[in-house]
Amino acid sequence: MKSKIFKTLDEQMEILRSKGLIINDEEKTRNILFRENYFFISGYRHLFMKKNVKDTFLPGTTFEELYATFVFDREIRNTFFKNILIVENNIKSITSYQLSKKYGFKEQDYLNPNNFVQDSLQVRQVHDVLDKVKRQIRVNGRKHTATMHYIDNYGYIPLWILVKVLSFGIMSEFFNILKYEDKREIVKYYNISVENMEINLNLLSNFRNVCAHEDILYDHKTQRAIPDCKYHTLLNIPKEDDEYIYGKNDLFSLVIILKQMLSKDDFSDLMSEIKREVRRLDNVVSTVPLSGILERIGFPKNWMEIEDLD
Repeated sequence: MKSKIFKTLDEQMEILRSKGLIINDEEKTRNILFRENYFFISGYRHLFMKKNVKDTFLPGTTFEELYATFVFDREIRNTFFKNILIVENNIKSITSYQLSKKYGFKEQDYLNPNNFVQDSLQVRQVHDVLDKVKRQIRVNGRKHTATMHYIDNYGYIPLWILVKVLSFGIMSEFFNILKYEDKREIVKYYNISVENMEINLNLLSNFRNVCAHEDILYDHKTQRAIPDCKYHTLLNIPKEDDEYIYGKNDLFSLVIILKQMLSKDDFSDLMSEIKREVRRLDNVVSTVPLSGILERIGFPKNWMEIEDLD
């Protein structure tokens, strides 16, 4: 079995040079590799590689371009993460409000299995999800000031406090086991269908994990795809084999989800930040055209128009 051995910073630069990357400032490059990690930065090399030629950069590709792509991904990852957290907080607040109003505010009330879907095919799913929620109470209940306060002073944790310790993944599963009429009350706030909400939460949870673990985001693809919606039509996104080629399971699909679930002001702020980072990247990268970068991200040419659509 082959093994990877330690490489000094100079050896790392030599590997990059051997693949055709231009290094203009050795000291600056050495410092960046030391701070940021060769492995993480080289993960963005695929954008600049020759097609059908293994491990060879396009002629003229510089380390500055490679690093600018790394920084671009970091900045948009932080931007998207911040906005996913806004949606996460909103959905937790709305869900806890609706269920507490209807079923009560003590665990034995709102976590009663009778409050959830009664389909015989989903009985096991209901119990599995409720067990996960109860486990979070046992494991994390005393790790957070708010939950500990309610346990110590009242002997229970109301749902609007409990959601603080529930992951977005569990919240997505929790929504899936709600009765249809309860789901319908929640989605009214967003003016989307129950089915769309289920998929949105699943994809948001996926993208959230990518952001939280600082994985490569800009060309990330999810296994599930969002349903065709009015934004695909209004933006006249091209199709291939009768399927939209952008905005289904790529980063632009996340933009569409956030368009549906953020306030108008929050979405406007999101778009402003993305535009700023795209401009910054375009100012540094010349080897690959901006259109090629946007295509890899999954952004159609007229992606900015989504901000003004209703």
